[in-house]
Order: sequence, then structure tokens, then C-alpha cells
Amino acid sequence: MPHRTTPARPFGALLTAMVTPMLPSGELDIPAAVSLAKRLRDHGHDGLVLNGTTGEAPTTHAPEKAELVSAVVEAVGEDLVILAGAGSNDTAHAVRMAEQAAEAGAHGLLVVTPYYSRPSQEGVLQHTKAVVEATELPVMLYDVPGRTVVRYSEATLDRLAELEQVVAIKDATGDVYGALKGAARTGLAYYSGDDPLLLAYLAHGAVGIVSMAAHLVGDELRAVIDSFDAGDTAGALERFRTITGVIDLIGGSGNGALRSKTALAVLGHIPHPTMRLPHVAADAEETELVRKALADAGLLENS
Repeated sequence: MPHRTTPARPFGALLTAMVTPMLPSGELDIPAAVSLAKRLRDHGHDGLVLNGTTGEAPTTHAPEKAELVSAVVEAVGEDLVILAGAGSNDTAHAVRMAEQAAEAGAHGLLVVTPYYSRPSQEGVLQHTKAVVEATELPVMLYDVPGRTVVRYSEATLDRLAELEQVVAIKDATGDVYGALKGAARTGLAYYSGDDPLLLAYLAHGAVGIVSMAAHLVGDELRAVIDSFDAGDTAGALERFRTITGVIDLIGGSGNGALRSKTALAVLGHIPHPTMRLPHVAADAEETELVRKALADAGLLENS
């Protein structure tokens, strides 16, 4: 199946910010990553984001990031658009990440505002411009002030949208009205960065989502988007209501990578729920909570 992309949806409509499977030793489990990517391909997806927050990018290293991108692109790159995270508060580091992702075969980049350093808007602009211009890949910006503190100002976003390679933004601000105005003003394709707000973002002009819950309910999220596209908003709402338990499960703890890995391991879709410090794997109590939520959602029987 060819990539389901259009000028309006440059990265398709449904993407998952994919976890990075790891062995109990902490090493990357590349075969498990490939297997998971194939499973997501077969369950409604248009693309994947690798080496993002959910992929524990802050604690994986450059050779590992490149190996992961290369293996997943080789396995599913003809079917799915593969974006690679190129996020750092060190501009030179982010530039190298972008270059290495391109060399590994990524189809696009996810570029987040610099975190922790709290740069000025001019600093945000120059940082992002340097990363964008490091390769010829199309770019999805990432606005997530809950993690970075700094978000794009309207003026900065307008200037970045003038760059030919900047075609989309993952909006995790929760500001759906701002997204509506931003899309109209800049022409960028907006993607919801929060699973609970998918319908709200679609209603305000967004074109899709970068999801965590789609690790588990990709087909259902695809049906929601397809129903909305067809003008069946009541049907989209009804379908969305059926997966709120899974959305709450994955996003409810504030650590989507932890919950995603735990659920995937319980379902047998990855061999181990290993995480790297400072994250730790779920304890027995939380694992049982996840197992119960999956059973309540009917996923243990349907996995």
C-alpha cells in the first residue's frame, strides 16, 4: 500500500509515537521494534514517529536512534511514513540528529522547541531553522509547552511556516482555538498531540493525530477519523466513546511511554516492558491496573 499522504495531510492522518522496545539488559530490541511497526502498519496507521518522547529519546543514543530508524524504514517504509525525532536543547546536537535520521532513511523529522533552556523566541526560531535546514526532509514542528515550557509565539510560527520544508505541526498545547487560527494563518497541517482532544482538533481544522493510544486501538482511531471525514460526526463521536477507557489508561498516569510499554507487554506485542532510567518499569500493582483496564476494554480477548 503506498503512503496515504496528500498536500493537506503531508504525513497521513493517523500516526503513533512509537515506543522503543528494550531487552531486560536495557539494550534496544530491534526485532521487537520491527514486529511492532508491522503490527501498527496492519492496524490503521499511515505513519510512525520514532525517537520521540514516547520512544524515550532523551535516553537513547545516536547510533541506536539511527539503527532503529533504518530497521523500521526497511521493514515498513514502503507502507508507512516514518518520522524521526530531532529534538534537543543543544542546537548542534539536534542538527546531528536530523542529519543522522536522514542518512538512516527517515521520510520526515519531528522538531520540538528547545526544552529546559527557555530560549527567547528568536532563539527558538534560529534553533528550529538550523535543524530544518540541516536536511531536505519535510518537517513537523512539535509544540508541547508542558514539557518544554516555551511554546511558539504566533510570530515565530508564522516565520517558520515560510520555510518550504515546514509543512505540519503536532499541537500538544490543548489550545484548539489557537490551532484553528494557526492553521488558517500559516497553512500548516495541524495534528493533535493529545488523544483525548482528537475530535475537538478535527472540528477545529486539524488533519489527524500523533497518538499513543493507537498502539492499542489504531483501527478504532482510523474509523473515528474516516467517519469524521465522511461527515458522519455522530458516528465519529460514538466510535470515539468506545475507546475512552484505553485513552484514559495510556494517558492517565502522565507517563504514556510507561503505560504503552506495559500494555503492549501484557498483550504480548513486545517481549519486555523495560525502560531506561530515569523511568522505571511498572510495578506489580500498576501492571495489574493495566491488565484490568485492558480486560475491561476487551483487548485481552482480542489481542
